[in-house]
Amino acid sequence: MQARTLEQWLSYLEQLHPSEIDMGLARIEAVAQRLELTRIADQVVTVTGTNGKGSTCAFLASLVAQQGLKVGVYSSPHLLRYNERVRINDQEVSDQQLCAAFTAVEQARADISLTYFEMGTLAAFYLFAQAELDVAILEVGLGGRLDAVNIIDSDVAVVTNIGLDHHDWLGDTRDSVAYEKAGIFRPGRPAVCADLAPPERLLTQAAVLATPLLLRGRDFDLAVSENDWHWRGVDQHGQPIQLQALPMLTLPVENAALALQVYALLGLNWDQAQLSAGLSKARMPGRLQAVQIEWQGRRVQLLLDVAHNPHAASYLAERLQSQPIKGRRLAVLGVLDDKDLNGVLDCIEPQIHSWAVAALPSPRSCKLEQLQQALLHRQASVTGYASIAQAISAQCQQASADDQIIVFGSFFTVAEALKWLEQLA
Repeated sequence: MQARTLEQWLSYLEQLHPSEIDMGLARIEAVAQRLELTRIADQVVTVTGTNGKGSTCAFLASLVAQQGLKVGVYSSPHLLRYNERVRINDQEVSDQQLCAAFTAVEQARADISLTYFEMGTLAAFYLFAQAELDVAILEVGLGGRLDAVNIIDSDVAVVTNIGLDHHDWLGDTRDSVAYEKAGIFRPGRPAVCADLAPPERLLTQAAVLATPLLLRGRDFDLAVSENDWHWRGVDQHGQPIQLQALPMLTLPVENAALALQVYALLGLNWDQAQLSAGLSKARMPGRLQAVQIEWQGRRVQLLLDVAHNPHAASYLAERLQSQPIKGRRLAVLGVLDDKDLNGVLDCIEPQIHSWAVAALPSPRSCKLEQLQQALLHRQASVTGYASIAQAISAQCQQASADDQIIVFGSFFTVAEALKWLEQLA
């Protein structure tokens, strides 16, 4: 039998289980035991939260790599290539490695049905175990308690923040969401939370599990000045430590502060010059990603961001407000239908001169008519297009060199923009 290509494997995985999401750990735990995936790195960090997981993982991975250590990151979703989900020392694993891992998982699962995400998670763990990592960083896909990555006991659990998202799975209150996210806590092992107002349920769960919980504003924090920022926190023994005059960053500095506290708990080398260098090197495609192109003989500026809920849109709006431009800001928007569209628009609509909107290539996409009506209701200037690519082209057509085109609303939106840019090159 001819070996499957990665594309064939992914197509197969999509049809493997009757539902895309099937919360519960019994099935994946059984297969992990068959693969002997009980420990995948010397130290493991699991990261959950409503927003900021990706940049927190990126900062932490860069801090660890700066020490010459081997670090793996498992994240989701991907933008252009599935390989983006599994990275070792900031390099995507190859098609061949993924195919070998999927083959091993397929043989081990036998008659146990696994979802696309569960198969991918086990494949990542299989590759991490082979790579002999110093640190593995695992980004939760949905919630925490019943997410596939939670079959591994982490050395440090991380909660970036707690907002309302995925109501059907996590509940419609911050307390219910907090309970699900606290599911990654382990007795006696530290957890770190960056939410400045953590729900009582999170604090209660930490107490019930005897999980030492470090909170931003109490145990660690940051102070931002005009040209730099300062950090304070505690080391693995609970002793106070601090860093002064850290460089300003492209990605959210709040998530850098969180990553520093997590890094401090790992007991690794603590040198300000190396830590500063590690933070400065962290990058995330699709997060405040500035792109400059030539369009019909003139320079056009784009900013790509996956902001898809009010919290992320609020941060994007703050960054735009803090970086004024000479010209106008033109938006390209596409969102999924389970997102809080009006909440997103509340945050950012006042800063946008005109809108180009399109449906996304997903059955979960918000319909074009709904996007247009939401903006027309706000008396905004909006035009609908058949695709994100056409919407970007239209905004480029009217943009001057002083204008900026903001492409945002979903991972799908940014992915379509990156494909468009690749074709343009």
